[in-house]
Amino acid sequence: MPKVLISDKMDPNAAAIFRARGVEVDEITGQTPEELMAIIGQYDGLAIRSSTKVTKAILDHATNLKVIGRAGIGVDNVDIPAASAKGVVVMNTPFGNSITTAEHAIALMFALARQLPEADASTQAGKWEKNRFMGVELTSKTLGLIGAGNIGSIVADRALGLKMKVIAYDPFLTPERALELGVEKVALDDLLARADFITLHTPLTDQTRNILSAENLAKTKKGVRIINCARGGLIDEAALKAGLDSGHIAGAALDVFQTEPAKESPLFGTPGFVSTPHLGASTTEAQVNVALQVAEQMADYLVTGGITNALNVPSLSAEEAPKLKPYMALAEKLGSLVGQLAHGALSAISVEVEGAAAQLNQKPVTSAVLAGMMRVHSDIVNMVNAPFLAKERGLDVREIRHDREGDYHTLVRVTVKTDAGDKSVAGTLFGDAAPRLVELFGIKVEADLVGHMLYVVNEDAPGFIGRLGTLLGEAGVNIGTFHLGRRAAGGEAIVLLSVDEAVTPALIANVRALPGVKTVMALAF
Repeated sequence: MPKVLISDKMDPNAAAIFRARGVEVDEITGQTPEELMAIIGQYDGLAIRSSTKVTKAILDHATNLKVIGRAGIGVDNVDIPAASAKGVVVMNTPFGNSITTAEHAIALMFALARQLPEADASTQAGKWEKNRFMGVELTSKTLGLIGAGNIGSIVADRALGLKMKVIAYDPFLTPERALELGVEKVALDDLLARADFITLHTPLTDQTRNILSAENLAKTKKGVRIINCARGGLIDEAALKAGLDSGHIAGAALDVFQTEPAKESPLFGTPGFVSTPHLGASTTEAQVNVALQVAEQMADYLVTGGITNALNVPSLSAEEAPKLKPYMALAEKLGSLVGQLAHGALSAISVEVEGAAAQLNQKPVTSAVLAGMMRVHSDIVNMVNAPFLAKERGLDVREIRHDREGDYHTLVRVTVKTDAGDKSVAGTLFGDAAPRLVELFGIKVEADLVGHMLYVVNEDAPGFIGRLGTLLGEAGVNIGTFHLGRRAAGGEAIVLLSVDEAVTPALIANVRALPGVKTVMALAF
């Protein structure tokens, strides 16, 4: 009989679900790391919330562990690479607290609109400052959503019920899905210029970090009010403070901070600022939901082998896995590449397979493409939930299988449709194992997609490669591999090179300044 340890306080119904499914359960909470190390070897599963830190040291003692289940979204307290190396599946429950978080954002919006915290403090201090607290109505105001996924769409629904106009910025939101939600899809700059209230509902990634930077906050309408119940780091907190002090920003409400726990902050005490201690998921209903969901998911895996909301493994049968593994690695790299390079809002994606790839189950390949592409913008996406997230955003996903034999014995092609046009990449397997890029936006190029890379589009002209190499050398950047491709002599050329460390913005700017350069981007795989 499988055995699970619940190491953080959870709703008692979670243990009941395990037992009903034939899983033995121990509930032992509040342990030190040393105490957990001493007993973890007995268990097949570990159910946690945010308190238990599952480190490599813990995992080294977890000789029988098969699955870790996090009741909630964030898995910062789990060493996922170490778990993957040990063959331990890591699951979370990314949608169990969506309503609760959305409602908290709405609550903070009301608090800002009517200055509720300040009015409460003033009144309880014996003052009666009725004329001091002049609020604004939400009716007919424009709410700008940055992120229109699961939580953002719930906020949109509630805001529409309050008779607000809702505009949304989300690279994966299609016009059809926007129409269904009743929101207007806009560019980020348009949202910043028009919104009376801005609320963030996007994960923290390299693309979203400081999305409300000093530069972007300066683009907002005077008197804007900003709410963040998503992740710390999405807003430049120093710039937010400056905006509040100047009066350009009328109010801001944060449930999350760049550093948590936020015991001190320059924002504290600033007029117009409201804060709560990361309460987005803190309702009785949400905690019950995530506890029950994680118990169901873990029991499924331990009893039947079913995998749901796993962060480090795809949903595959035991027979398919060995054959599909290299194809999925190729597919994920192609998805990541197109996700990083394709500009403009995505509306459709097609995954084509031919040759040997056409003989396999295409669903996991497509899921791997979606996971690679959407992971650029989301930190909760994986090969299991990527199709769901794509569907939720109205992304049209097509699978095409060709029986024909082409130039390669096996080929996977990914094409995305954006408002800037169609973009296509293709790859193959060398030796049936090594992923290799063979075509990029219509240009033939053979390249490994590994580590940190620099992507340059330039005019094909003598001397460019020398100038680029010299610039990188002077910057102390070591080149690992160098790949070239072009449409025709003297036309447009592509350079893809791997480097030993992350490419800095300063280096990007210097490369962009070279004669003939059209596009420069840093890539990471």
